[in-house]
Amino acid sequence: MLALMDSPLLIAKTFEIIKIPASTRCTVVCAAKGPRPRYPRVWKTNKKIGTISKAEKLVKSIKELSNVKEEVYGALDSYVAWELEFPLITVKKALKTLEYEREWKRVIQVTKWMLSKGQGKTMGSYFTLINALVNDDRLDEAEELWTKLLMRYMESLPRRFFDKMISIYHKRGMHEKMFEIFADIEELAMRPSVSIVSMVGEAFIELGMLDKYHKLHAKYPPPEWEYRYSRGRRIKVKVQAPSKQINTYTERLENVEQDSDLNKNYESSEETSGIIDDQQVTHDNDVTIYTKPEQISDISERIDDEQLRQEADVTSNELEQISENSNHSMETILDV
Repeated sequence: MLALMDSPLLIAKTFEIIKIPASTRCTVVCAAKGPRPRYPRVWKTNKKIGTISKAEKLVKSIKELSNVKEEVYGALDSYVAWELEFPLITVKKALKTLEYEREWKRVIQVTKWMLSKGQGKTMGSYFTLINALVNDDRLDEAEELWTKLLMRYMESLPRRFFDKMISIYHKRGMHEKMFEIFADIEELAMRPSVSIVSMVGEAFIELGMLDKYHKLHAKYPPPEWEYRYSRGRRIKVKVQAPSKQINTYTERLENVEQDSDLNKNYESSEETSGIIDDQQVTHDNDVTIYTKPEQISDISERIDDEQLRQEADVTSNELEQISENSNHSMETILDV
């Protein structure tokens, strides 16, 4: 009997032809519509005001008020009432403008209000508050804030706070508190900056502690290299040699303690030399002021004429001597 079925070879070939490819190169990607469109919300305005103009508006609104605490705080609360988030950037810019204009009371009020809201608790805001309190002659409050920061942060406190407090005490002549802060720096194993060393050294010189001054500079000599930033890169630069004014000052103090009479003579000689130098300078200035260019040319011509006359007189005297010698020799010859 004849079989009316396909052979298995033909079936295998047909399956090979109909085989679906495994690669996804030929697959068609559907076009996606993307995210849904955003519409302007009802509670937001389309007018976008920058932080600079907002800060200017805040400064103007604060300046018109009195120094009453409740009034200023109420104005600041009303300014921030319609903001979804606390405008920290605008407040910081307003503080910078007030600090530039030296409105220290306003700076204190705004920073305390900001800190009471729990915003902007950074080292920069604490530093501006200390600076404003000191400039407003409220040193007690600045010292209280300084002690709180020192007890809370200790080793993580930035170095510029120590610089600021030492400079404050240095300007007011409070040497004991300066030395206390310097002792805190040494206890915290911090290397003091050049400005701190110079201020403490000046305090030692004023108090007559020259041995401590020399020990301080031997322990913390000035650095030979420092790092500066230019275009985002840190560059190592050699430091210039420090001025010798302090060393000369100490040497003079030592000479005063040893020999006071010599110092008096030295000062008198300096005064007389200074007077003579001033007189010479005034005389030279008078000569240079009252001499015209025509007079200068006449003076130079006169000097040249005098030089020529002197040279002519010298040559004539030499010729006379030569002639006398020759006559004398001729007479001797004739006598012979």
